[in-house]
Amino acid sequence: MNTLHLSDNETLLITLFDWARAGWIRDLDAAFADQLARLAPEADGPCLLAAAMVSHLAGQGHLLLDLTTLTTQPRSLIAVQAQEAMPELPTPDTLIARYADTGWEKALRAWSAVGTGTNGNEPLVLVGSTLYLRRYWQHEQRITAAVNARLEHVTDWPSDQAAGLLNRLFPPDAPHADDVRWQKMACAIGARAPFAVITGGPGTGKTTTVIRLLALLQGLTRLANQPALTIALAAPTGKAAARLNESIAQQVAALNDIELPDGTQQSVPTEVKTLHRLLGARPDTRHYAYHAHRPLPYDMVVVDEASMVDIEMMAALLDALPSHARLVLIGDKDQLASVEAGAVLGSLCQRADEGHYSDPTAQWITATTGYTLDTSLTNSSGQALDQAVAKLRHSFRFDSQSGIGHLADAINAGNAKQANAVLADSSYQDLAHLSLSATAPYHKLTTTAVAGRKNNSHARGLSHYLHCIQQTDTRPGLDDDKTTWDSWAATILKAHSTFQLLTPLRQGPWGVETLNERIEQALIRGGWIDASAAERHWYEGRPILVTGNDYGLKLMNGDIGITLNAPRHFKNNTKTVPKEENGLTLRVAFPDGQGGIRWVLPSRLQRIETVYAMTVHKSQGSEFSHTALVMPDSLSPILTRELIYTAVTRAKHTFTLLDTHREVLTRAIERRIERYSRLFAVSDQTNSPHNE
Repeated sequence: MNTLHLSDNETLLITLFDWARAGWIRDLDAAFADQLARLAPEADGPCLLAAAMVSHLAGQGHLLLDLTTLTTQPRSLIAVQAQEAMPELPTPDTLIARYADTGWEKALRAWSAVGTGTNGNEPLVLVGSTLYLRRYWQHEQRITAAVNARLEHVTDWPSDQAAGLLNRLFPPDAPHADDVRWQKMACAIGARAPFAVITGGPGTGKTTTVIRLLALLQGLTRLANQPALTIALAAPTGKAAARLNESIAQQVAALNDIELPDGTQQSVPTEVKTLHRLLGARPDTRHYAYHAHRPLPYDMVVVDEASMVDIEMMAALLDALPSHARLVLIGDKDQLASVEAGAVLGSLCQRADEGHYSDPTAQWITATTGYTLDTSLTNSSGQALDQAVAKLRHSFRFDSQSGIGHLADAINAGNAKQANAVLADSSYQDLAHLSLSATAPYHKLTTTAVAGRKNNSHARGLSHYLHCIQQTDTRPGLDDDKTTWDSWAATILKAHSTFQLLTPLRQGPWGVETLNERIEQALIRGGWIDASAAERHWYEGRPILVTGNDYGLKLMNGDIGITLNAPRHFKNNTKTVPKEENGLTLRVAFPDGQGGIRWVLPSRLQRIETVYAMTVHKSQGSEFSHTALVMPDSLSPILTRELIYTAVTRAKHTFTLLDTHREVLTRAIERRIERYSRLFAVSDQTNSPHNE
């Protein structure tokens, strides 16, 4: 293109759109810079480039653009592989180098599209050397203010009453009492703090802890002759909500065996809602029925799987939370951050490993639990947020003989050498590593996905749930009622949850789209699904993943269902359907979160995909008896320590790694997700009454 008569800005914008066509940035990023060039035309090249970059980073989950990083480490902001470079296009680092002598901050401050955030409505906000999209700066400010307001206060329960209740919930003379000491201390911390975070790895008892915390708070409220707290339980996705529903029912039932103040057990809720449903999401908008001017009708909200909550959702939740209401967040800080922008739980838990508990907090823990904190977890100058964060440090799922546990620990530590050693150790019965052939890479993969691993009852494959479907002696008949059909479908869904193949990627030879096709063909060859039905896309046994919320069908993003032949009309006691009007038809069975089944006709499902294979991101909030992770044959920007850790810890009993090059795993473990943010930066935290 002849650019002799184009201005520098026009040439830059053309370059940005070329980058978008090359896939280096999004069309949205280039369009954002182009729009600002029209609205505020006094901008120079560095301003427009910074605008495109802050938009691009938002798409990568970051909240801000650090101008120092822009000039010193431009390659860290846009990952352009050497083989992707095009001779006719300047790469991001070379283009940024052209502006090396530019005073970025001075240029941006002079641009009318940039404000300081305190006043005005400029689309960009500059704070020091960091540039924000305005909405992310606002979210960060609102979250920080709401959390700090709660951290200014502690609840002064009588320590003797709290100790008495905690000793009933966690008897000091019970077997393995020392193993639950971290749960007991987490309850003590959570009872004192109007805002609290409970973090821990898989099997550390996060659900047990939060239910005992709720029982503790309701018991203390009863002893204080106050009305019972109204409590809401929530999770980011329908899948996570359903899983929490199942585990909570058992934990609440266990409270019946504990002597607590009258009515305590009955005041602990068992129903879990998605955050969207809790806030009253309005379809196709970013608005909710509950907000700052119409707060939620609760005294306390508990959010599970908080690592999946992005900054926008967290801001909306805190906006809608009454000022007196408690908030408790539960999650694994080492898991993948939310798909959308922000890493709220990770920001909250930056110092969780070291504790940093102040003297008053340590004294409260000792007075209420009987445990004395190790000095490595105390800090007389501990920050306000530190006093509200509890880490569970004992895993009940992975003991010293667990290869999965040792592998997860090595990954978390970024120790790729140790992780590879664990994978190579044949003494671990719960781990397997399979090298994929360069000539026939999919053969061993599809065999594992279909059949699982021999001589290991926990390492089943997809054939397990398909075998359950094909067993005619257990299938209900047309004369059976819906309850019977629901029970059968629940058995199939449980069987399906015993195995899941995971991949980091959506597209390409190792992405879910390709793997789903490959596995479907392998199942056809094995006689597990009908070839002619598969050609029509809908067939019995097809697993379905919901990829978008459908409020009309009460299905949420992440819900998984199985396609089954079921009656057109279920038998019930109020209506008789003539046999000639009934018969079997394909329906998709989804768990309804209340122990029942929601049956949906395929024609009513809109945003769905087949889910023999699933991305690691989509697997968050789920657990499977056997999880297999297939690694791509080359390094990708999304391959990080957190992603590998998340995949490994989806496995309850068995984990299988399938790869072609071990170097890819090694490099992934050595890389961490770094999301640029100033949310809860340690230097920004203020002192609190905990430290006075």
